[in-house]
Amino acid sequence: MKIMNKVAVLLMLFGLNNIVAAASAGTGGINTEFSKNSISVGAVVGSGSAFNDNYLIMGVGVSYYLAKGLALGIDAQHWFSGEPSITKVSPKITYVFTQPKVFKPYLGVFYRRTFYGDYNGRSIDDENSYGYRAGAYFITDNRVYIGGGVVYEEYTDCNPSYDCSTIYPEIILAVSF
Repeated sequence: MKIMNKVAVLLMLFGLNNIVAAASAGTGGINTEFSKNSISVGAVVGSGSAFNDNYLIMGVGVSYYLAKGLALGIDAQHWFSGEPSITKVSPKITYVFTQPKVFKPYLGVFYRRTFYGDYNGRSIDDENSYGYRAGAYFITDNRVYIGGGVVYEEYTDCNPSYDCSTIYPEIILAVSF
Protein backbone atom coordinates (compact mmCIF):
# COMPACT_ATOMS: atom_id res chain seq x y z
CA MET A 1 0.00 0.00 0.00
CA LYS A 2 2.97 2.34 0.56
CA ILE A 3 3.74 2.29 -3.18
CA MET A 4 0.12 3.21 -3.94
CA ASN A 5 0.36 6.13 -1.48
CA LYS A 6 3.50 7.39 -3.24
CA VAL A 7 1.77 7.13 -6.62
CA ALA A 8 -1.23 9.03 -5.21
CA VAL A 9 1.06 11.77 -3.84
CA LEU A 10 2.82 12.11 -7.20
CA LEU A 11 -0.50 12.28 -9.01
CA MET A 12 -1.76 14.82 -6.48
CA LEU A 13 1.31 17.01 -7.00
CA PHE A 14 0.79 16.77 -10.76
CA GLY A 15 -2.90 17.51 -10.20
CA LEU A 16 -2.13 20.71 -8.27
CA ASN A 17 -0.91 22.15 -11.55
CA ASN A 18 -3.92 20.82 -13.44
CA ILE A 19 -6.81 20.54 -10.98
CA VAL A 20 -9.30 21.26 -13.70
CA ALA A 21 -8.49 21.76 -17.35
CA ALA A 22 -11.47 22.79 -19.42
CA ALA A 23 -12.04 23.26 -23.10
CA SER A 24 -14.81 25.48 -24.36
CA ALA A 25 -16.32 25.68 -27.80
CA GLY A 26 -18.66 28.53 -28.58
CA THR A 27 -18.82 31.85 -30.31
CA GLY A 28 -15.10 32.09 -31.07
CA GLY A 29 -14.95 35.66 -29.77
CA ILE A 30 -13.57 37.29 -26.66
CA ASN A 31 -14.56 35.55 -23.41
CA THR A 32 -15.71 32.50 -25.34
CA GLU A 33 -15.47 30.45 -22.17
CA PHE A 34 -18.46 32.28 -20.64
CA SER A 35 -20.53 32.97 -23.78
CA LYS A 36 -24.01 31.66 -24.59
CA ASN A 37 -23.97 28.19 -26.22
CA SER A 38 -20.37 27.46 -25.21
CA ILE A 39 -19.51 24.10 -23.69
CA SER A 40 -16.88 23.55 -21.01
CA VAL A 41 -15.34 20.13 -20.35
CA GLY A 42 -13.02 19.56 -17.41
CA ALA A 43 -11.01 16.80 -15.76
CA VAL A 44 -9.97 16.32 -12.12
CA VAL A 45 -7.05 14.35 -10.68
CA GLY A 46 -6.30 14.42 -6.98
CA SER A 47 -6.25 12.46 -3.75
CA GLY A 48 -8.37 12.27 -0.64
CA SER A 49 -9.02 10.17 2.43
CA ALA A 50 -12.14 8.62 3.93
CA PHE A 51 -12.92 5.60 6.10
CA ASN A 52 -9.28 5.63 7.32
CA ASP A 53 -8.11 4.92 3.76
CA ASN A 54 -6.37 6.95 1.04
CA TYR A 55 -7.87 7.39 -2.41
CA LEU A 56 -6.87 8.46 -5.89
CA ILE A 57 -9.64 10.74 -7.22
CA MET A 58 -10.43 11.07 -10.93
CA GLY A 59 -13.35 12.91 -12.44
CA VAL A 60 -14.87 14.74 -15.36
CA GLY A 61 -17.30 17.63 -15.66
CA VAL A 62 -19.34 19.23 -18.43
CA SER A 63 -21.09 22.63 -18.42
CA TYR A 64 -23.26 24.34 -21.01
CA TYR A 65 -23.73 28.13 -20.99
CA LEU A 66 -27.46 28.84 -21.35
CA ALA A 67 -26.76 32.59 -21.44
CA LYS A 68 -23.68 34.77 -21.10
CA GLY A 69 -22.16 33.80 -17.74
CA LEU A 70 -24.90 31.28 -16.76
CA ALA A 71 -23.87 27.62 -16.93
CA LEU A 72 -25.73 24.40 -16.21
CA GLY A 73 -23.44 21.40 -15.68
CA ILE A 74 -22.70 18.04 -14.13
CA ASP A 75 -19.55 16.67 -12.48
CA ALA A 76 -18.70 13.02 -11.75
CA GLN A 77 -15.86 11.68 -9.62
CA HIS A 78 -14.71 8.20 -8.71
CA TRP A 79 -12.44 7.52 -5.73
CA PHE A 80 -10.10 4.60 -6.48
CA SER A 81 -7.70 2.43 -4.44
CA GLY A 82 -9.60 2.47 -1.16
CA GLU A 83 -12.45 0.65 0.51
CA PRO A 84 -15.30 1.29 0.04
CA SER A 85 -15.39 2.60 -3.52
CA ILE A 86 -16.86 6.10 -3.71
CA THR A 87 -18.61 7.75 -6.66
CA LYS A 88 -19.94 11.32 -6.60
CA VAL A 89 -22.33 12.87 -9.13
CA SER A 90 -23.06 16.61 -8.89
CA PRO A 91 -25.47 18.63 -11.05
CA LYS A 92 -24.59 22.33 -10.74
CA ILE A 93 -25.49 25.87 -11.75
CA THR A 94 -22.80 28.55 -11.96
CA TYR A 95 -23.00 32.23 -12.77
CA VAL A 96 -19.88 34.13 -13.84
CA PHE A 97 -20.00 37.93 -13.65
CA THR A 98 -18.50 38.76 -17.04
CA GLN A 99 -18.56 42.57 -16.72
CA PRO A 100 -15.28 43.09 -14.76
CA LYS A 101 -12.23 43.23 -17.06
CA VAL A 102 -9.55 41.26 -15.17
CA PHE A 103 -11.29 39.26 -12.42
CA LYS A 104 -14.55 37.45 -13.15
CA PRO A 105 -16.34 36.59 -9.86
CA TYR A 106 -18.50 33.46 -9.85
CA LEU A 107 -21.27 32.04 -7.66
CA GLY A 108 -22.71 28.57 -7.86
CA VAL A 109 -24.97 25.98 -6.27
CA PHE A 110 -24.87 22.20 -6.54
CA TYR A 111 -26.55 19.02 -5.41
CA ARG A 112 -24.38 15.94 -4.85
CA ARG A 113 -25.25 12.25 -4.61
CA THR A 114 -22.48 10.08 -3.15
CA PHE A 115 -22.62 6.34 -3.83
CA TYR A 116 -20.65 3.90 -1.66
CA GLY A 117 -19.58 0.32 -2.35
CA ASP A 118 -19.54 -2.32 0.38
CA TYR A 119 -17.24 -1.72 3.35
CA ASN A 120 -15.94 -4.84 5.12
CA GLY A 121 -18.82 -6.82 3.63
CA ARG A 122 -21.46 -4.34 4.84
CA SER A 123 -23.60 -2.02 2.78
CA ILE A 124 -23.24 1.73 3.43
CA ASP A 125 -26.12 4.10 2.82
CA ASP A 126 -25.59 6.56 -0.04
CA GLU A 127 -25.54 10.25 0.91
CA ASN A 128 -27.08 13.45 -0.41
CA SER A 129 -25.58 16.89 0.00
CA TYR A 130 -25.93 20.36 -1.43
CA GLY A 131 -23.67 23.32 -1.44
CA TYR A 132 -22.57 26.72 -2.59
CA ARG A 133 -19.37 28.01 -4.15
CA ALA A 134 -17.95 31.48 -4.63
CA GLY A 135 -14.71 32.71 -6.10
CA ALA A 136 -13.19 34.50 -9.05
CA TYR A 137 -11.51 33.71 -12.34
CA PHE A 138 -8.46 35.67 -13.41
CA ILE A 139 -8.34 36.00 -17.19
CA THR A 140 -4.74 35.68 -18.41
CA ASP A 141 -5.58 36.04 -22.09
CA ASN A 142 -8.42 35.10 -24.46
CA ARG A 143 -7.81 31.37 -24.00
CA VAL A 144 -6.67 30.77 -20.41
CA TYR A 145 -8.27 31.52 -17.07
CA ILE A 146 -7.38 30.57 -13.51
CA GLY A 147 -9.91 30.45 -10.72
CA GLY A 148 -10.05 29.96 -7.02
CA GLY A 149 -12.68 30.07 -4.37
CA VAL A 150 -14.36 28.40 -1.45
CA VAL A 151 -17.02 25.67 -1.33
CA TYR A 152 -19.54 25.05 1.46
CA GLU A 153 -21.20 21.60 1.50
CA GLU A 154 -24.02 20.41 3.79
CA TYR A 155 -24.96 16.72 4.16
CA THR A 156 -28.72 16.17 4.37
CA ASP A 157 -28.75 12.58 5.68
CA CYS A 158 -26.32 13.30 8.50
CA ASN A 159 -26.74 12.39 12.17
CA PRO A 160 -27.36 15.72 13.96
CA SER A 161 -24.82 14.81 16.66
CA TYR A 162 -22.05 15.17 14.01
CA ASP A 163 -20.84 18.21 12.12
CA CYS A 164 -22.86 17.84 8.92
CA SER A 165 -21.07 20.49 6.87
CA THR A 166 -17.64 21.12 5.41
CA ILE A 167 -15.83 24.06 3.84
CA TYR A 168 -12.95 23.54 1.41
CA PRO A 169 -11.00 25.49 -1.23
CA GLU A 170 -11.19 24.92 -4.96
CA ILE A 171 -8.60 25.76 -7.60
CA ILE A 172 -9.45 25.87 -11.31
CA LEU A 173 -7.16 26.09 -14.32
CA ALA A 174 -9.04 26.28 -17.60
CA VAL A 175 -8.15 26.61 -21.27
CA SER A 176 -10.76 27.57 -23.83
CA PHE A 177 -10.77 26.59 -27.50
